Amino acid sequence: MIKIDINKQLHGSSGKMDLDVNLEIKQGEFLALAGLSGSGKTTLLRILAGLEEANGTIKIDDSVWLDEKVYLAAQKREIGFVFQDYALFTNLSVLNNLLYVNKDKELANHLLEITELSELKDRLPQTLSGGQKQRVSLCRALMNKPKLLLMDEPLSALDPAMRTKLQSEILALHKEFNTTTIMVSHDPSEIYRLASRVIVLNYGKIINDGSPKDILLKTSGSQKFSFEGELLDIMKVDVIHIAVIAIGQQLVEIVISKEESKNLQIGQSVSVSTKAFNPIVRGL
Repeated sequence: MIKIDINKQLHGSSGKMDLDVNLEIKQGEFLALAGLSGSGKTTLLRILAGLEEANGTIKIDDSVWLDEKVYLAAQKREIGFVFQDYALFTNLSVLNNLLYVNKDKELANHLLEITELSELKDRLPQTLSGGQKQRVSLCRALMNKPKLLLMDEPLSALDPAMRTKLQSEILALHKEFNTTTIMVSHDPSEIYRLASRVIVLNYGKIINDGSPKDILLKTSGSQKFSFEGELLDIMKVDVIHIAVIAIGQQLVEIVISKEESKNLQIGQSVSVSTKAFNPIVRGL
């Protein structure tokens, strides 16, 4: 069991903000942190890792990492951290990157086998693709069998096909090692596929906590679906109005009424929902 009750004042683009998180995480949970950029997700990871200070308490089982008397150094916390930029030793081979953390050669080879890197174990990181580097980074993070694995948008720089492949490998590793995992992600499909629980942060506060299905498949009334996006343009074609909306990595065109077009502004966040086959666009 991980118990987190921390507070830290942050200075964001909107001014001062209090990161105030009170949270309990069960052993073996895969928790996704979601929310707008600047809501405190990465800072929370860094506080858990011991890379930033905060007020409050962090306890893992019977071990205290942070309280009013204790501040456990990062190197003494039983964590694995997977960064966006891989952070590999360029002068060490793939295998030696893993053995630098822990000399357990059997475990290293097992991890490389699971992630299909065995044939590349003698290669240097700079000769690998982005996806291969990220797999090495993930393996290295698991070499000490950490109590807590932290991942900060680990797949954001990869193409969709590679993201899907690595998601499968992350899930396989999680199931085998049962490591409590916290991942920051902005990708709903990634969260839905990997996480058992989703925490949504907004301006440093938890505003939602539940299963991926409950959080991501939110509906209202008899609506069949609901997505959020950014209104990019409103075009008038003959007698109809068309809204161009960015939803995730895709652009969609939706026919809207004249009245709807008057109440929407370019650049505004909007929700797109439907009842039966009639999409409804509302400003947020």
